Amino acid sequence: MASGRIIFLNGTSSSGKSSIARELLAILDDGVFFHMAVDTFNAMRSKRELGADELDAALRRTRMGFHRSIAAMAEAGNDIVVDHVLSEPWRLLDCLTLLPAKDVLFVGVRCPLDELTRRELARGDRPSGLAAHQYERVHSHGDYDLECDTGTASPRECAQRIKDFLPHRPSPTAFTRLRLKHVGSPVR
Repeated sequence: MASGRIIFLNGTSSSGKSSIARELLAILDDGVFFHMAVDTFNAMRSKRELGADELDAALRRTRMGFHRSIAAMAEAGNDIVVDHVLSEPWRLLDCLTLLPAKDVLFVGVRCPLDELTRRELARGDRPSGLAAHQYERVHSHGDYDLECDTGTASPRECAQRIKDFLPHRPSPTAFTRLRLKHVGSPVR
């Protein structure tokens, strides 16, 4: 069975990843795509108060499980739109190790910091300053197949750009290049 395609959206909180993912599901017409969002996995966790160390450990396990769920869905032949925040280097390394690099279209979702701050305040469901904290970290690896700026383009325009680009993925992909750089092996 062929591995599924993975459109991997990486950006800060409030950058527009989920909105782009919803638009992609509406316009992609060459397969069945699933939207897998890290926020959805976080929402599955029990709401019991946790101490800082316990919360950090739970969040790390959650993200590790999320990465393995993406890999399992793709391995079963499903096409996936991933919505994630790679704000810690280990998250990218884990994904590089687990996901089939040749099947990943790595998309950087960018947005100006002042707009991120405005969105964050308007949402009211994120800690103040979260996007600013993530801003430099999320894109620090410096390599994408495609980038979108939700400060200048709507989620629908970004989705259309991704759809148009999907059949023309580069070879090697950004995930392949990053895997070689950080893991040392081009295959998975």
